[in-house]
Amino acid sequence: MSKELEKNYNPSEIEDRLYHKWLEKKYFHAEVNRDKKPFTIVMPPPNITGKLHMGHALDNTMQDIIIRFKRMQGYEALWIPGTDHASISTEVKVTNALKEEGIDKHELGREGFLKRTWEWKKEYGGTITSQLKKIGSSCDWDRERFTMDEGCSKAVKEVFVRLYEKGLIYKGERIINWCPKCKTSISDAEVEFSEKQGYFWRIKYPLSDGSGSIEIATTRPETMLGDTAIAVNPEDERYKDIIGKTVVIPVVGREIPIVGDEYCEIGFG
Repeated sequence: MSKELEKNYNPSEIEDRLYHKWLEKKYFHAEVNRDKKPFTIVMPPPNITGKLHMGHALDNTMQDIIIRFKRMQGYEALWIPGTDHASISTEVKVTNALKEEGIDKHELGREGFLKRTWEWKKEYGGTITSQLKKIGSSCDWDRERFTMDEGCSKAVKEVFVRLYEKGLIYKGERIINWCPKCKTSISDAEVEFSEKQGYFWRIKYPLSDGSGSIEIATTRPETMLGDTAIAVNPEDERYKDIIGKTVVIPVVGREIPIVGDEYCEIGFG
């Protein structure tokens, strides 16, 4: 007598069993096959800063649809899974976890902190892998990678050196986001912006001949150290007679000229 069909779908009775069978049969494993066209997707590796969210579920479902479609079309289809160390973000997560235990990361020392970080990776990297399997991701798990794997690290160094030798990598100067606590640069994605009430600073620059001064207003008083000139509108009755004279930068004591430029708005700048 056949078992009566359940009224409600019970994923726990079906999905884990089927997925385990797929893995056993190596349905997602790909090999070099000269008789087939290759098609490969490298999974954008999720950060091990925590568990997957709905964005990951959507993104990986779309990749899964594409890779399964290509398999059905006859391609030798390979979907490479992996996770990303996300160093600074992960460091913050581990540091906060230690704080909750009443531990200062500096007390642990470098080796102790690295040990705890690898423990974090094992826990959350494993959780992420389990979640990807839970949603049926048809990855080739024999090729799973972590961005700090020895092979990946060596490949990064190799490519970096090659690019440097070709003159494609150089050391330059640019404005960056700097974390005074971590003592490192961080990306825009790791910065949280907040609006604060600003101020208009009014500063008097004395004329070099002692005949008076000219007042400027700025939200960035620290930039006066690099001033090279003060511009006024030549049609502005207040300043047309002092064009060509020089002023002394307060504190610095350096002389700079007053120049006329119609770009300046009368009554504003």
